[in-house]
Amino acid sequence: MITFNSSALAGEFFERDGVAIEGYDPVAYFTEKQPVQGKKEFTAEYKGSTFLFSSAANRDKFKATPEAFAPQFNGFCAYGTAGGYKAKSDGTAFTLVDGKLYLNYNALVRMRWSLDTPGYINKAAANWPTVEKTTKVSY
Repeated sequence: MITFNSSALAGEFFERDGVAIEGYDPVAYFTEKQPVQGKKEFTAEYKGSTFLFSSAANRDKFKATPEAFAPQFNGFCAYGTAGGYKAKSDGTAFTLVDGKLYLNYNALVRMRWSLDTPGYINKAAANWPTVEKTTKVSY
């Protein structure tokens, strides 16, 4: 595992190539129940991070209530957050729980996450105030 300083990130969310959540449309997780790649012509800024959307309609939904669609733990791996550290996430390794989007490091980590999702959510929520402040991100 490689660790980087996240101070180079523009906003609060996990970013790659200058966009949050690898350019996946955060609204599509809820409407299509799958990751859908966003397009550069449909963007919105939230908490200093750029999000991409597959349509103007999805962009507009997000802009109206970004907190309803933005991933939990600023898009960092929810399982990592439960473990007390900040790790990258893969936009294809996702879970929707009680109307909230959680991302994981990869599909294998998502499988581990699924063994006790409620427990990991509670641990991650308890750890997030500390984890959020760290500048190191595991890749």
